[in-house]
Amino acid sequence: MAAITIRLVNTISVNLGQSPIARNPQLSGFDEVISKHAQQMMENGRHIFRYDTFGSEAFWGDALQLHKAIAGEKNGGVGGGVSPKTALSVGLKVDADTLPDALKKQLAAGKVNLEDPATTIALLKLNAVVGVTAFANPDGTVKSMGIQCAFCHSTVDDSFAPGIGKRLDGWANRDLNVGAIVALAPNLKPFTDLLRVDVETVKKVLASWGPGRYDAELDKDGKAFRPDGKQAGTLIPPAFGLAGVNLSTWTGFGSVTYWNAYVAGTQMHGAATFFDARFNNKDQYPVSAKSGAWNTRNTPDKTTAKLAALHFYQLSIPAPKAPAGSYDQAAFQRGKTVFEGPGKCATCHVPPLYTEPGQNLHSPEEIGIDPFQADRSPTHMYRTAPLAGLLTHQKGGFFHDGRFATLLDVVNHYNSQFNLGLSAGQTKDLVEYLKGI
Repeated sequence: MAAITIRLVNTISVNLGQSPIARNPQLSGFDEVISKHAQQMMENGRHIFRYDTFGSEAFWGDALQLHKAIAGEKNGGVGGGVSPKTALSVGLKVDADTLPDALKKQLAAGKVNLEDPATTIALLKLNAVVGVTAFANPDGTVKSMGIQCAFCHSTVDDSFAPGIGKRLDGWANRDLNVGAIVALAPNLKPFTDLLRVDVETVKKVLASWGPGRYDAELDKDGKAFRPDGKQAGTLIPPAFGLAGVNLSTWTGFGSVTYWNAYVAGTQMHGAATFFDARFNNKDQYPVSAKSGAWNTRNTPDKTTAKLAALHFYQLSIPAPKAPAGSYDQAAFQRGKTVFEGPGKCATCHVPPLYTEPGQNLHSPEEIGIDPFQADRSPTHMYRTAPLAGLLTHQKGGFFHDGRFATLLDVVNHYNSQFNLGLSAGQTKDLVEYLKGI
């Protein structure tokens, strides 16, 4: 009996040291059903994230006629058109994996005219422009276009050329100048009617955002600029590392799947269902209270059935690891001690989520930030942003509006706000830790 007990204990000890996958190489029964379901959900979600327009072509193409501005007069559109060179300059990206080998060789040899809008149309037809889908007429001309989640929340690794490479889903495209792209649309009447302003005012607002910024509350409250006259857009956030994170917006007014419905229905202008009675408050949200955007009900609904798989895929995207050599490893170890100790960072940015489990919100006064953006949210608060993968979205600055240009500026702000008394050496070490998380 003693020998049997020893063998049993040893077996348990060995198994506890192995991963669940190693212990269960062949799943069966409902375990197998779960595994297959998870794999299918992730694959479906990836496809939705990258390629599903949710019917948004009815807005971006049919209403705004943006595809005509991209095509140009010589290709059945209007104006001069948008060349690949121009498209890349406003932050659009090209998925190299969709390009035929022959085209890659021509690009590498400089034999493709990157000044010709016809080349842009060809790339759109290949589904190579990240986050944008073109719809063609039988004669090959472009009749409409729609956008996907990947438009703002994916970039490429530049492995083929600047702006051309393998997709990096979930990475914020801080090069993307959404305002400049939208301003090209021949018909901005949907915006002038909604906001009750003229075309020039709409273009002024769109031009104010700049690369990597977008205003997702403008169609709710109509606040195009801050009280100090500065632009009111916020930085495009990353969509990775969100598993286990409760609230996913800068001001925490919704979860990941809430935000998907909000964006698909009210920002991408897809055919969707979105409901949030908070946006029916005519004092805080006069635009949406009048337009009814708080209770969006499209028939047919091309979005709701896809939210579960989209959510699943997004939660599967890990925060990328900082590459070797991008931070000082010795300082990283010292900074970890500061983060968890005298810096008190881990009080709110709780490892390994690097945000608070639960209701991860704080008042503007608590964190020493003005309330403008918080007060545009139903929460009137700011979210404790997850910190993993910070190196991938340093462009444009930090916090919701990029007010801090560097991580050192962020650390110095909190050092002062909370009277932490960190030395110059400790703040530098803390920066290296933040870069390496």
